[in-house]
Amino acid sequence: MSKPTADWERVGDRFYRKTQLYTSVFNPELELENYVVTGAPYSGAVALYRDEGKIYTYRGNQAAKSTIDIHSCAGKLIRQIPWDKGRIKALGWSEDERLLVVTDDGIVRGYADLQGDFTPFSLGHGAEEHGVQACKFWSTGFVALLGNNSVVAVTRYEEPRPQLLASAPPGEVVSWTVIPPEYTSSRSVEVLLAIGKTVYVVDAAECEDRSLEAGPFRHISVSPNGKFIALYTEDSKVWVISSDFQDRFSEYESKVKTPPKDLQWCGNNAVVLAWEDELHLIGPNGAASKFYYDSFMHLLPDIDGIRVLTGDVCDFLQKVPDPTEEVFRLGSTSPASVLLDALEQLEKKSPKADDDIQLIKANLDEAVDVCVRAAGQEYSIHRQKQLLKAASFGKSVLDLYNSDDFVDMTEALRVLNAVRFYEVGIPLSYDQYIRLTPERLMQRLVNRQEYLLALKVSEYLHLPVDRIYVHWARQKVRSSSTDEESICEEIVRKLDGKRGISFEEVARAAYDEGRGKLATELLEHEPRAGKQVPLLLSVGEESIALDKAIESGDTDLVFFVLLNLKKKIPLSSFFRTINSRPVATSIVESSAIDQDRELLKDLYYQDDRRIDGSNLLVSEALSAPDMGAATDKLKMAAKLLRDSKEFAPQVAALEDAQKLTRFQEAFEKDLTERYVGLSVNETMSKLIKAGNMKRALKVQTEFKVPEKTYWWVRLRALVSRRDWRELEEMSKGRKSPIGWEPFYDEILSAGNTKIASLYIPKCTTLTVGERIEMWLKCGMVAKAGEEALKAKDRNALEELRKQASGPALLDVERMITQLQKGR
Repeated sequence: MSKPTADWERVGDRFYRKTQLYTSVFNPELELENYVVTGAPYSGAVALYRDEGKIYTYRGNQAAKSTIDIHSCAGKLIRQIPWDKGRIKALGWSEDERLLVVTDDGIVRGYADLQGDFTPFSLGHGAEEHGVQACKFWSTGFVALLGNNSVVAVTRYEEPRPQLLASAPPGEVVSWTVIPPEYTSSRSVEVLLAIGKTVYVVDAAECEDRSLEAGPFRHISVSPNGKFIALYTEDSKVWVISSDFQDRFSEYESKVKTPPKDLQWCGNNAVVLAWEDELHLIGPNGAASKFYYDSFMHLLPDIDGIRVLTGDVCDFLQKVPDPTEEVFRLGSTSPASVLLDALEQLEKKSPKADDDIQLIKANLDEAVDVCVRAAGQEYSIHRQKQLLKAASFGKSVLDLYNSDDFVDMTEALRVLNAVRFYEVGIPLSYDQYIRLTPERLMQRLVNRQEYLLALKVSEYLHLPVDRIYVHWARQKVRSSSTDEESICEEIVRKLDGKRGISFEEVARAAYDEGRGKLATELLEHEPRAGKQVPLLLSVGEESIALDKAIESGDTDLVFFVLLNLKKKIPLSSFFRTINSRPVATSIVESSAIDQDRELLKDLYYQDDRRIDGSNLLVSEALSAPDMGAATDKLKMAAKLLRDSKEFAPQVAALEDAQKLTRFQEAFEKDLTERYVGLSVNETMSKLIKAGNMKRALKVQTEFKVPEKTYWWVRLRALVSRRDWRELEEMSKGRKSPIGWEPFYDEILSAGNTKIASLYIPKCTTLTVGERIEMWLKCGMVAKAGEEALKAKDRNALEELRKQASGPALLDVERMITQLQKGR
């Protein structure tokens, strides 16, 4: 095993290391220099596309077909996307491994999940007219440079809204780059354009000249944290300045006459210059180191280093992490380095192990922490184990130590080692893994169809597995050539009983592939009706969709299905469908009564529900704007019922309604008051109040209003108009169909005690006590006394004496005396 420092390179006062991740990456026949190569963030997939500007060896018809090839960092082909959609001007990746392909006419295609399906959108803003020259990408967006130096930014891929930034000056753009929005003070993307001798900063609001004089700048690049800018000048110098252009930190002269083909940042503290097979690593203060390769190289920058990709190897170049340097640096006497030495002595069974532990006893917990962190930075499994053993040894000596970090690191390393394996080809560093998150790493494994590994890692990390199963099932539906029944059985067997599984997503994939029957079968296993129903409607299973919606008890869902059904099928079929489903019929009725009465009429007619249809016409008649319309509606309502004897009473009622309407029209004409719309009783009442007793009697006769009803209407109408004279005359009558008590009650409630009292003697059916109470309510205590005297009720007279005063008291006392004498 080589020493940990064997691949370290000193650059100034810092150490950098080159870790070989994979060998034999690409087919030796692949001429990498003829390809545009771009890598996804966090050691993601690598996209290759043949550079149309390069001349290459003709290899027959096969090579003439354009494709975008997506590989892992280890060179394994993940997907091949055929391309005939126009001239590609840029390839880029988002942080969620979405591939963006931009053509010269401004059309952008986003390929999510490493699949062949894409979502297109257009840049607009003159892109089709002037053409796209190049694009620069960051984690969540990109900027396109057009042929007229216009700059168009897209900051979100979910809802792309291309935005034209401020106008840049004319002239050739020698090089350019972007500062992502999260690193700018304005919180909007800034574009740096090297034009002529200077650099212009363009954002949404303005274009600002930074007044530099050392241009033209052949290369310009921004550090991952957005704080520094690296510039390559015409005289072969590299400047590192602050992103606000105020401070210059270092300068380096490459002494190579040919300008480098690429300039990128290696983390936030070094810049890499790349020629075809030569690489210069420039550290702080202008110090540099050189690396040489046997073949053409491409640089794939990442947050904490840079991947160097050739046809033979994939290397990772980075600053040696602080914990690693602390442990392994030659001559290091740090507690962590001594702890590792103590482990080696322990394995040799040397007593020096105890001497080392005693030496760092005071800083042992710190030494354990550093060893744990250093283990996370190692790609070598042997060194990971050594460092974790050292940490474990240190822990065993400590009385108290929180092992959470140790356990977390052990878990993380097991996951990292699994995904770094060349068959998977995701060489994540620990820092990238933390930034990416385990959940998004699982998504990357699923996109590569590494389902078994994704399941094992998810279970190991206690992550949900439902998305993995669903993705597998969708892929099975898309790619399997076996019969639909077998596919359904296999999917149900694997997915049934698993938490959070959405059969609807799998069914939708089947539907998208034209497998409608399979989609329907899969939907049978979807427990949520809200998920089932829309897709069932899409596949043409309207009846099943309606039944599922009704079973769910969700009336909104049933209504949604009914709306779709009504649009899709003839009205007669629609009514036949809902007839056997009372819930559906009820919902149609309740919504149509407010929104579509014609539909309701058709429904009642189709179902032969004559009474309901007639009632609907009557309600329309009542709200009709004029008498002609109201009469027509009533005639239609009567006609609807006339054919059947069982509805004779209803027909008679409707004919009466028409007759009443005619009467009311006549009253309105004669009396110039509104009568239409009133009931028979209301019509009589209004006529009596207006003093039209003859007309009221005619209405009573014509409509055979019972005598009792008429007397009630008459009484209330006379009380309402305060016609005391008529009421006084009525008190002289001998008989009343409703009795005399209602007269007393209604008149008393109107406040006329004098007229009310006239009716008390006529209430002969009441008890003495009730009549006494009636006299008292009229305020006539003496009359109440006379009532008690007639009945010879001494107790009642005594009670009245308590309530009486003035002359009434004398009368009551006289009556009591009279009653005593009579005794």
